[in-house]
Amino acid sequence: MVADGIPRSPRISLQQWNRTLLQRQHLLTRADEDAIEVLDRSVGLQAQDPQAPHYALAARIVDYDPAEVDDLLADREVVRMASLRSTVFLMDAEDSRWIRPAVQPVLDRGVQSNHVRKLASARPADIVEHARQLLSGTELSVKDLGARLSARWPDEPTEALVTIARCGLLLVQTPPRGLWGRSGGVQYALLDDWAGPGEPALTGDEAVAELIRLYLRGFGPSSAAGVQTWCGLTRLRPVLDAMVDDWELQTYESPDGATLYDLEGLNLAAGDEPAPARLLAPFDNVVQAQADRARVIDDDVFKALQTPNGLSPGYLMVDGRVVGSWKPVRDKTSFTIETAYLRDVSRAAQAAVAAEVERLIELLSSR
Repeated sequence: MVADGIPRSPRISLQQWNRTLLQRQHLLTRADEDAIEVLDRSVGLQAQDPQAPHYALAARIVDYDPAEVDDLLADREVVRMASLRSTVFLMDAEDSRWIRPAVQPVLDRGVQSNHVRKLASARPADIVEHARQLLSGTELSVKDLGARLSARWPDEPTEALVTIARCGLLLVQTPPRGLWGRSGGVQYALLDDWAGPGEPALTGDEAVAELIRLYLRGFGPSSAAGVQTWCGLTRLRPVLDAMVDDWELQTYESPDGATLYDLEGLNLAAGDEPAPARLLAPFDNVVQAQADRARVIDDDVFKALQTPNGLSPGYLMVDGRVVGSWKPVRDKTSFTIETAYLRDVSRAAQAAVAAEVERLIELLSSR
C-alpha cells in the first residue's frame, strides 16, 4: 500500500491477528511433536505455578504425557529458573545460558528498586559472591540459603539477601518441584553445577535480537510494547526498526493502527480457521504479560480474572477468546474441574469445553 507516496504496512484484522497467534502456539491444532520442541517454540513456559507448564503443554500437544517433561527435568535438559521479567520459567537448559543474561538488566533493575535500598551496609556484589560460595557443589533451600546469608549479615533483611542472590546468580530450582503431581519447596543449585558448565551461545546485542526473533516466531505479529512487556527489556523500538531496515522483520498495522512486527517471510493465518475450545494454563503467556492481549481477551474479562494475591486462574478459551476460568479440584478419590463463564457461549461451545475438561481430568487422574 502507498499513501501520499509513502509505503504503508498492510493492516490485519483482529480475527487474523488472533488466529495467527493461536496457530503459532499450536492452539488451533495440537502438535504431534516432542515436548521440548513446543517448549522451545514458546521460548519457555511461565512456571511460578509448578504445574502450569504441564497444563500449557497439554493444551498444545497431542496425547501429552507429563512423564516426558519429568524426564527432561530429571535429566537436566530443561530447568526452572528466574528469567524473563524475573519470573520463573521452565526452559531449555542451553537456552537459559544466554536468555537469562540477555534479560539480566531487568532483574538488576528490580533488585535495585526494591531490595538494595533495604540494605544497611552490605554490598550486593558481596552478597552474590558469598551466595555463590555457599551454593558451590550443593543445593540449598530458600530457608537454608537465607539463614547462611543472614549469619554473614545479621543486620540485613533475609528476604533482600536471598532475592539479591537469586537475581544475581544463574540459579535453578531443582526437582521434585515442577514434576507432575509432585510438591516440594524451592531448592536452589547453580546452573553450571546442575546442568554442567557451558558458555552462552549468544551475548550482547545479538542475544537481544535473537530473543526478539524467537518471540515473534512464537507470538507474532507483535507491537514493540508487546515484545517489551513479555521480556521486560525497554527501548527495543529502535532495535526492531533496525531489523526491519535489515530485511529481517516486516511490519503490519494492527486493527487500531499500531505498528506490528513479524519475522520476514512468516505467513499469517487467514482469519477464518476454526479455533477449538482450550483450557489454557495459569499464567499462560498467550494472555499473561501481554501488551497485545486484545488479540485473545477483552479488558473487562482480564480484569475480572485478576486476583489480589497475583495468582492466575486457568483460562477458558472458546472460539479463540478467553471467556472464563477453570481450576482443578481434588477430593479424596478423584479430580474435577470447576469452570466459570464470564461470557455467554453456545451449547455446542459448552460441549466442546466439556470434552477438554474430560481430557484434563484423565490427565490429572494419572498422577
